Amino acid sequence: MLTEKQKMLAGKPYKAFDLELLTERQNTKEAIFNFNNLNPKQIQARNAIIKKLFGSVKDNFFIEPPFRCDYGYNIEIGNNFYSNYNLVILDCAKVSIGNNVFIAPNVGIYTAGHPIHHEPRNNEFEYAFPIHIGNNAWIGGNTVINPGVTIGNNVVIGSGSVVTKNIPDNVIAFGNPCKIYREITEKDKQFYFKKYSF
Repeated sequence: MLTEKQKMLAGKPYKAFDLELLTERQNTKEAIFNFNNLNPKQIQARNAIIKKLFGSVKDNFFIEPPFRCDYGYNIEIGNNFYSNYNLVILDCAKVSIGNNVFIAPNVGIYTAGHPIHHEPRNNEFEYAFPIHIGNNAWIGGNTVINPGVTIGNNVVIGSGSVVTKNIPDNVIAFGNPCKIYREITEKDKQFYFKKYSF
């Protein structure tokens, strides 16, 4: 018989208030509390907490506090990762993030969801599906990424987006729900914002 944690990691319905999961979340909250309350100069101490907490990190990363996550061990970040203030990752399933990813303020990455019908929801069932963000992605401020979504390589997600479906490589996408606006081309190298050139 599967434990609630095993169900969670397998993408099956599970109960999050199981003692094992509750204890893990409480331990993570303590680590994140320490991370968020260190002196801003204590970057190495903050990074040490993240290295211990996350499933996988590369050498070069910077996470601006405050930051929140559920477990930590389901998060993998690539090299040259940067997240601005108020990143929230509900990592009940794996969240894998590639190299050179920039995340703007107030972004939510949510692997967790709840049943639509009220009866199983009221019985405390949840589910979690993995999220993947490719290399060289830029996630705009106040974006929400929903369970099961894959965002491709070299993608820009516009601010305020709600990403409910997969986004392919090399595109700009934005909106609620998030939709592809256009492809990113070599011509975009000439501009830093719309028609403002370097």
